Amino acid sequence: MQHVDWHQYQDIYKDNHHHIVGAIKVGRRIDSPQLNNKRDILVYLPPSYDQQIRRYPVLYMHDGQNLFDNATSFAGEWGVDETMESLSRELGLEAIVVGIPNMGTQRLAEYSPFVDLHLGGGNGRAYITFIADTLKPLIDTTFRTLPNKIHTGIMGSSMGGLISLYAFFQRPKIFGFAGVMSPSLWFAQRGIYDFVEEAEFNQGRIYLDAGTREMGGSPRTQQQRARSRRYYASVRRMKGILIRKGYRPLHNLLHIEEKWAGHSETAWARRLPQAIRFFLEQ
Repeated sequence: MQHVDWHQYQDIYKDNHHHIVGAIKVGRRIDSPQLNNKRDILVYLPPSYDQQIRRYPVLYMHDGQNLFDNATSFAGEWGVDETMESLSRELGLEAIVVGIPNMGTQRLAEYSPFVDLHLGGGNGRAYITFIADTLKPLIDTTFRTLPNKIHTGIMGSSMGGLISLYAFFQRPKIFGFAGVMSPSLWFAQRGIYDFVEEAEFNQGRIYLDAGTREMGGSPRTQQQRARSRRYYASVRRMKGILIRKGYRPLHNLLHIEEKWAGHSETAWARRLPQAIRFFLEQ
């Protein structure tokens, strides 16, 4: 297993533009033999981590640079650190969150499990293998985790939502819950539908959501409204597939459709606490 130097977040991001809440560690240049690249990994630790010897559930999240710090984000942060601190304080719900930054121009390829005729991609399986076989063992040996599948989840939005849904069914012995926010179900000729239908049932929890204005803000044209209706209809279709597979709404499947919400970090941050509660309140 590779040696990794773990640093305090503030020691890496020193200027006043950076702001986080709580304790976040940064693992520098972690190697992915599956993808032939290296990236920093962010690990949020719960408030009680240094005061107790307990072990914690782990949530792996994509687009790691957008999760904690507005200064590193593409279009605003999710406020994952603030959300986790609040859930700990108010409800006693705690977990380790592993933020996996995307690789810029490689993002689409890594987050796509299938090849799209027009956009390419298709490195999603290798990316999930990196998380499951390289990153997870590293996290489990470095931090006090609950390593079994019931306490291991994966989550993302847009293409990150697509790859999270894929990972849940592709590695059922690893992931016991998945957060699928505003997923790009259209990618690769909608190949994810057949994949999920044919996959074996994975005993676990799925959070699935969409906004009703994913495809355009307000004011909008008639064409934009029609595109948005088609989008959340596609998410409803996936919900139907999951129900037919045996997932029970409000039990192990939570589907949220947020009125007026668009396709943005702000919307995902707003829905994040409900998703985390669904995963951890067991």
